[in-house]
Amino acid sequence: MIGLMKMRALRRQSVSRPAVAGLALSLALAGCSDGPLPPEQIGSRPHLPEPAETLVPPMKIASPTGWDGAKPRAPAGFTVTAVATDLKVPRQMLVLPNGDLLVAEGRGGGAPVMRPKDLIAGVIKSRGKSGTEGGDRITLLRDEDGDGRAEFRTTFISGLNAPYGLALVDGSLYVANQDALLRFPYQDGQTRITTPGTQVTKLPSRLNHHWTKALVPSADGTKLYVGIGSNSNVGERGMAVEEERAVIWEIDRETGARRTYVTGIRNPTALAIEPRTRALWAVVNERDEIGANLVPDYLTAVRPGAFYGWPYSYWGRHIDPRVRPQRPELVASAVTPDYSLGSHVAPLGLAFVRGPGFAGSYGEGAFVGQHGSWNRRTLVGYNVVWVPFSNGRPAGPPRPFLTGFIDEDGKARGRPVGVTYDPARRALFVADDLSNTIWRVAPATR
Repeated sequence: MIGLMKMRALRRQSVSRPAVAGLALSLALAGCSDGPLPPEQIGSRPHLPEPAETLVPPMKIASPTGWDGAKPRAPAGFTVTAVATDLKVPRQMLVLPNGDLLVAEGRGGGAPVMRPKDLIAGVIKSRGKSGTEGGDRITLLRDEDGDGRAEFRTTFISGLNAPYGLALVDGSLYVANQDALLRFPYQDGQTRITTPGTQVTKLPSRLNHHWTKALVPSADGTKLYVGIGSNSNVGERGMAVEEERAVIWEIDRETGARRTYVTGIRNPTALAIEPRTRALWAVVNERDEIGANLVPDYLTAVRPGAFYGWPYSYWGRHIDPRVRPQRPELVASAVTPDYSLGSHVAPLGLAFVRGPGFAGSYGEGAFVGQHGSWNRRTLVGYNVVWVPFSNGRPAGPPRPFLTGFIDEDGKARGRPVGVTYDPARRALFVADDLSNTIWRVAPATR
């Protein structure tokens, strides 16, 4: 009752950010507590509790702290090296044929606050972000002697608009800004591009509540897939602003013609091609505010023409009671994702192992970068996990691969975003957008 009175007061009057922060803390602490991520919520048949909507969901984010000489921890037999530091909010990466690493740096968005709880959540989430301004650029890193550290570094492309997805096909570099897909000519070994990019197609950018535009070429290189997230949590801004949102587009890279490949996929933050089957896969951030253990974020093969439920249902045909009016005819067609990663782990990176893979049990599968939770009392995510595959399908529970992003005091040294595997050099690269670092993980004997 006290929380409700406070919320009504907040609606009636303008309040300072410190006041909102204090209210956010008190309401978050008043929420129901939660425990570690239930193991039965991982995999192809996760346990789904009943929805538990609250006035303000429990919220907690790991406040930043420096690495102070420490670094992430990998399994025995691997070494971890900082390729580069002092970047400007690194997001996704691309390994070029000569081994150079491109890093997209930026921070987009701009959707206006709609509800008091949006403002409160914004304050909470801002505490877990880097204070660095996004670079709106792509940086090239070159490790000339193979020691895992970039001896050469340059701004490869500047003046971009929150770049995120990167792809290289037949001598053309594609960059997914938050508002457009661009093409640049590229020559092997090139260290800077100064010519303006050619627009392949505009991308939906109204509001940009979820601004990131994931990008990957099809297995044959003729098409480009772009992930476009929703403009809200669960349609509360109205469905008019959700036109061509919560979708994946398939774009002809030569003509720019596009079709909507799948729908109802709330926020597909990373896309990748599974090497054995050559199928498109995605990691997806699901909706919030109906409980600490709802709704599971997931890894899934992307089925052409499929509807994944958003906003009307989740994990197939489980109805979200908050959405009005409902669309039962759509829910009846909703497909179930392949593999739950757990609720609120916030996957932002996906990379399949190609070529010989890593030694031991890391020969077939996917690495997933998990940015970490903000809307539950017990932190989850904040790591890179390995999902084993067999014959092109998930074949077991995820295993922590790169950890140590949360220190002993519960503070965040870093937060993983994009992950990229380099088969030629047998190395995994991880973008950390809190410490503004690119990490390399490689076998110790290489």
